[in-house]
Amino acid sequence: MTEVHTAEADPPWEGLAGAELFAACLRAAREGNRQGMNRLVSELTPLVWNVARGQGLDTHAAEDVVQTVWLALFSHLDQVREPKALAGWLVTTARHESQRVHGRKAPPVPLTDELAETVPSTLPAPEAEVLRGERDRRIWRAFAQLPQRCQELLRLTVLAGRAEYRIVAEALRIPRGSIGPNRGRCLKTMRELLDIEGGSA
Repeated sequence: MTEVHTAEADPPWEGLAGAELFAACLRAAREGNRQGMNRLVSELTPLVWNVARGQGLDTHAAEDVVQTVWLALFSHLDQVREPKALAGWLVTTARHESQRVHGRKAPPVPLTDELAETVPSTLPAPEAEVLRGERDRRIWRAFAQLPQRCQELLRLTVLAGRAEYRIVAEALRIPRGSIGPNRGRCLKTMRELLDIEGGSA
């Protein structure tokens, strides 16, 4: 009995972070430990949510995707071959489910100020709404021309509310320290694409 109480007070994921934390929680969830399941949900739901919103889903559709993704995971706990790759599995599943919901045609998501700054703003204020619409269309055309890796990175770090770099690194399987530089290069590529299209117009 003493051991059971100790395990409850000091779960196997105590003190862990990142992929190690997710793997320990997943193993516990496979054994029916609801604490492990709950910890996974609390740690990784923001990531799943950001991917769904980054695919252009509204709030209600994104909530449905989040629920579907977690149901898919908990229905196939034993089929996730590499627990340390769980974040990547969730990103892939969330993206596929979001595309299914949208019929593979995702409308633009609202632009953040940061992404909008890739376009010089020398436009007259009274026509702001009309001009913003044209600017947004140009930005999304450029965004669609980026490599898939850049699109994923910008969705997670700019479009969808800046998911934690630690989780983004796990999801994309890249070093945490490379996220900032890669993100900067992707935004620079977008600016160049916009210039080619006629950014000074």
